[in-house]
Amino acid sequence: MQYGNPLQLPEREQHYRAVFISDVHLGTRTVQAEALLDFLRETEADVYYLVGDIVDFWRIRRGAYWPQAHNDVVQKLLRKARKGTRIVFIPGNHDECLRDFCGMHFGGIDILRNSMHRTFDGRRYVVMHGDEFDVVIRTARWLAFLGDRGYEAALWLNNPLNWVRRHLGLGYWSLSAFLKGRVKQAVSFIGAYAEAVAAEARRQHADGIICGHIHHAADRQIGTVHYLNCGDWVESCTAIVETRDGRLELIRWTAGVTQSPVELESVPVIASA
Repeated sequence: MQYGNPLQLPEREQHYRAVFISDVHLGTRTVQAEALLDFLRETEADVYYLVGDIVDFWRIRRGAYWPQAHNDVVQKLLRKARKGTRIVFIPGNHDECLRDFCGMHFGGIDILRNSMHRTFDGRRYVVMHGDEFDVVIRTARWLAFLGDRGYEAALWLNNPLNWVRRHLGLGYWSLSAFLKGRVKQAVSFIGAYAEAVAAEARRQHADGIICGHIHHAADRQIGTVHYLNCGDWVESCTAIVETRDGRLELIRWTAGVTQSPVELESVPVIASA
């Protein structure tokens, strides 16, 4: 494992050039909507990129679940747009029904199939959800739905497991993250996915790519391509940010259940082979 340099605790109301968020999955019981809302309250940016799977229509079709916290996240983003912040929404596979509206502008939000972000120092980054490069999504959609249900079950099991761990004085532990990180096929899939999206960045003569989809936050170099994956707001609560001087960083937003102060910290990333 490689670890990024530790980040200093920022001042509240941190302002970035750009923020990239993916895989929120509003409409599910596992989304950490309160943490995301806190993040949106305490950060400002010139542009927010919503890099797919913000709303989980797959889950909503099986039964509506939309508590106030989910509505608050949407309203917070709309308020930012009304105040002049640029919002770019790139639909993913879980909110793919909105891809019919790509190229349109609604309520201060641009809906795009993908985008090209230019950093302060002129580097070019492809921004896309990335499901186009998931062989399961492309060739066996029924298997993708089955995998989604299995992942949801693993997330549900996290709750009783961690209730027991808390009563034993142990910290949080994620069954789904453990399975995803330990199963050989999953590790192989993550590596193949990263290589595929990096190839797309090279095809577009870009310096890097910022994506989501696989719920695996990453910041690493793949050959000449800077590969960045936003992670998710189901477990990791991670995002990519561009600082005012053009640095792209992977951050995790953490808030203790006892309402301890929120802090930014570095996120471990897998080294390329």
